Amino acid sequence: MTEQCTAIVATTPGGPEVLRAAQVPMPVPGPGELLVKIAAVGVNFIESYQRAGIYSVPFPFTPGTEAAGMVVAVGPNVTSFDIGDRVATAEGEACYAEYAIFPANKALPVPSSVPLDVAAALPLQGMTAHYLMNSTYHVEPGETVLLHAGAGGVGLLLTQLLKDRGARVFTTVSTDEKEELSRAAGADEVLRYEGFADAVRALTDGEGVDVVFDGVGKDTFDGSLASLRTRGTLVLFGGASGQVPPFDLQRLNAGGSLTVVRPKLGDYLLNAKERLWRSTEVFNAAGSGALTARIGARFPLAEAGAAHTALQGRVTTGKVILEP
Repeated sequence: MTEQCTAIVATTPGGPEVLRAAQVPMPVPGPGELLVKIAAVGVNFIESYQRAGIYSVPFPFTPGTEAAGMVVAVGPNVTSFDIGDRVATAEGEACYAEYAIFPANKALPVPSSVPLDVAAALPLQGMTAHYLMNSTYHVEPGETVLLHAGAGGVGLLLTQLLKDRGARVFTTVSTDEKEELSRAAGADEVLRYEGFADAVRALTDGEGVDVVFDGVGKDTFDGSLASLRTRGTLVLFGGASGQVPPFDLQRLNAGGSLTVVRPKLGDYLLNAKERLWRSTEVFNAAGSGALTARIGARFPLAEAGAAHTALQGRVTTGKVILEP
């Protein structure tokens, strides 16, 4: 009889209720793959779109790309990991499960100083924060940064890393509770969205900030441009409020020779060397205490539907994780 394990399976698109625990065949690692016993899974908003059928995925469908755990078997041609190694990934498949396959070249070694639940909460948003401040725009000590959604998953991590770098950090938030979270992460100034560009100008003696990291998009774009100093850079890395409509590039000239960049994580994880660099710096920061990942809610694996309900209802702060 084939060995089985528990996984979350949606047989059809739908609401959170379609996510149900089922017995599935134990995955078998092929060439270049690892079989990982999952300790924790990071839940991300894109999975609600996949589950609902908004993003096309094949059904039956098991969500999950971000997880951490212990290697229990290695496939042929794997030389970089051994049984017993602690690993994480932001690029897995079908991770809402007791066991999952990680491509060895996309697996991230987890140091012993980082608990596996924390390791599951860090890869996607931690490496996003890393590439934003190190590669899309290299923030130097003493520079001034505006970061939207300062209490969001990326926002809280990026604020901590920026302060460790020696930057001056302004954030925007929507509520008093989120302001407290952003200040606890180290933000120097916490602003509300309404009128934030004028507030930035006032705080910088009219000069503006060196860089804006904007994951909100449509609702903040104009204000983000207006917040920049001459030759400043707007890094537009998301569109939580909607996508930015086409705009006249001449605005960049008129605003002071500005730069706009629209990056995505996959283009900053081009090979195993780059993944290792980013993940090692993020995990080492977490292990040293320079970076704290806020786990806002934990759900048993079988309650994946409840986790999606909480995430979509925006009643959580920090990372939502599932634990088999």
